[in-house]
Amino acid sequence: MPYKLNIFSKILILLVLLLIPIVLLYSYTNRITNNVVQDQIQSSNLNQLSFFMHQLDADVERLAMSPVILGSDPYIREFIDRNESPDYDMLKEQSRIIQKLSLQSVSSGWVNELTIAIPHGKQVLSSSIFVNGTDTWPWDSPIKRTWTYEERKGDNGVGSFIREISEPIRAQVASQSNVLYQVRFSAQNMIQLLDVYKQDKRSDPFLVDGQNRAIYNSTSNPSITHTINDKLAGQGLPLTGQVQFEIANQQYLISIVKSEQLGWYLVDYVPVQKILSPITMTRKLFYVSIGLLLVMSILASFLLYRNVQIPIGKMIQSVQQVKRGDLSARIAYRAKNEFDFLIQRFNEMAEQIQVLVEDVYAEKIRSREATLKQLQSQIHPHFLYNSLFFIINSAEMEDKESVVAMSQNLAEFYRYTTRVENQNVRLQEELDLVGHYLTIQNLRIHRLRYEINVPEEMLNERVPRLILQPLVENAIVHGIERSAEGDLITITGEQKDGWNRLIVEDNGVGLDEAGLDKLLKQLGAPMSDEIGCGTWNVHHRLYYQFGEGSGLTFEQVNNGGLRAVLTWKHNLQESGLATEVIKR
Repeated sequence: MPYKLNIFSKILILLVLLLIPIVLLYSYTNRITNNVVQDQIQSSNLNQLSFFMHQLDADVERLAMSPVILGSDPYIREFIDRNESPDYDMLKEQSRIIQKLSLQSVSSGWVNELTIAIPHGKQVLSSSIFVNGTDTWPWDSPIKRTWTYEERKGDNGVGSFIREISEPIRAQVASQSNVLYQVRFSAQNMIQLLDVYKQDKRSDPFLVDGQNRAIYNSTSNPSITHTINDKLAGQGLPLTGQVQFEIANQQYLISIVKSEQLGWYLVDYVPVQKILSPITMTRKLFYVSIGLLLVMSILASFLLYRNVQIPIGKMIQSVQQVKRGDLSARIAYRAKNEFDFLIQRFNEMAEQIQVLVEDVYAEKIRSREATLKQLQSQIHPHFLYNSLFFIINSAEMEDKESVVAMSQNLAEFYRYTTRVENQNVRLQEELDLVGHYLTIQNLRIHRLRYEINVPEEMLNERVPRLILQPLVENAIVHGIERSAEGDLITITGEQKDGWNRLIVEDNGVGLDEAGLDKLLKQLGAPMSDEIGCGTWNVHHRLYYQFGEGSGLTFEQVNNGGLRAVLTWKHNLQESGLATEVIKR
């Protein structure tokens, strides 16, 4: 009997036939794209601009060190310190300093001016003959501690960059300083560097300050560079990056690098179409090939829809019904292929799930009833009766304050214990409940005293509801009330190494060693009548919610009494750093 291909084999073969030309075409396109990107990066792009800007910053940084060098020169220091001395040969020293300034200026590869201005003597010494010896200086102008661009007439429309250093350094204007060192260089130096870069890289670089001022190379294209400068003005330019602008219906890729020294941006641009032309050609070829594959895709889609999509849709529809809780959902469809097996198994699985869920639901109802009874049993009726009798007796004795106090605290106590909508509460709420409970007990047992000392950072920790009150109740019932001398209950909180510890301690009768061992063993065993359900419940709720290491334990106290310790993991809740101390 000849082998018959199933529907999945047919679809797999068809998809492979479709995939092979797509993979080959994608490989060719990807190779061309990578080559274009690699060629572009190697020719003239962001890395080249960064290297050029690094060279420019290095030259500017060397000029910036000139005032520092001048300030440490011993002859200049001597001239500044002694220029008012009558026996000081000022003209000779001025000549020597001017010579030093000139040598320092010509030692740089850039054309620059070095100037020393002494405000108190109105003296100006400079490597420039147009500035040297004059007493005309902007003495009240602010000191330019960073490179500042200044447009100056007489420089053929090209400005200059200026930087100044004063002594003392805290001087704000030139007249407040003892001496001012200034270095100035013309922007023509930048233009020459841009011309060299443009000649080597066949690009059109220029400098902008981000505020519509620019320095262009000698042969810059004004129609494009001015438009780019206008678009960049006022924008938050990155230290290094690339953006795209549309200029004259053509996209341009603009590369930007910021100067660390000047704060200006070196900008270069290139038409995007020039970069993407090979990619565009391959993209057109790709579209033509996709068009040819479209006909085959229609056939494949039809087969997928008729033999795969419809059965899957039926299964998804039934699964959604099951998800919404309709466990009676079944698939009534014959696919006449391999999906028939899946549909049959799904129907069987849904039927089994329905049976299991119904069983689990019934068990859950029984569990809730048992839990409710357990919680109700924790609220002892005799506690309420005793409190009500106290109110009656106080009313008969016309003790209005005791009646009000007992009623208020009793109301707050039962309002909290009977609220079950939220089983995880803040530790602060548990402490408030215990405060009401202890106040009620204090009204009944006048010798009872208590102290609550819990750090404030623990108050926002989330804990299970009614986790603390059962321990305080046990301390009173089994400790304080059974001891004639017992009168104090302390509740202490502490955090250490990611763990919270809450300690409830009394000075009542306590337990001997045998009784303590029995109590600890009962905590780990199933709940029974021998141990209070509240204590067992506290331990296991902590353990199941916070994991290994969490729970309840008991310890003996040296001076009598019993110590109950609640331990659980830190919830990482934000809280204050103070400590709340409550004493009664």
